[in-house]
Amino acid sequence: MYDRILLPSDAGDAGGRAVDQAVGLARETGAELHLLFVVEEVPHAPEMVDQSVEKQLRSVGESVLAGIRDRAEGAGLSVETTVREGVPHVAIVDYADEVGADVIVMGTHGRSGLNRYLLGSVTERVVRTADVPVLTVRIAGDDGEGEGESESESEGSEGDTGDEPAT
Repeated sequence: MYDRILLPSDAGDAGGRAVDQAVGLARETGAELHLLFVVEEVPHAPEMVDQSVEKQLRSVGESVLAGIRDRAEGAGLSVETTVREGVPHVAIVDYADEVGADVIVMGTHGRSGLNRYLLGSVTERVVRTADVPVLTVRIAGDDGEGEGESESESEGSEGDTGDEPAT
């Protein structure tokens, strides 16, 4: 079913439900798990500050991915880790294309109302622009929604309306 699963991660969900889903899915399908951490470019920062922040963020990313890698390898999975720089949703979609990912697994924070409208979401942008299915996993958000829930939803970026039953 899946040969390559992409799990983009940030420092906030290193041990979360998206990791659980990706590891479980990879174990069930025998897929290779690709872990990605995107260091977002710091706009309008002096070069010295930019390099210092970038170095710290890279270190955080490597640490986050190492923890997930250890967990996935402990489950018997083949794992690749990558830290990239750029605009997160663009880097995620580009990396998925580059490695031939069959599905992207991402956590989504519960936002609503004006907060959702103003902030948007990396996950939402990936869902809209990816050429492969995106499995979104609800995690506790800024407003506390999603705590205690274990639901996940699968979104396709190619005109999937969610009106048809899964096959």
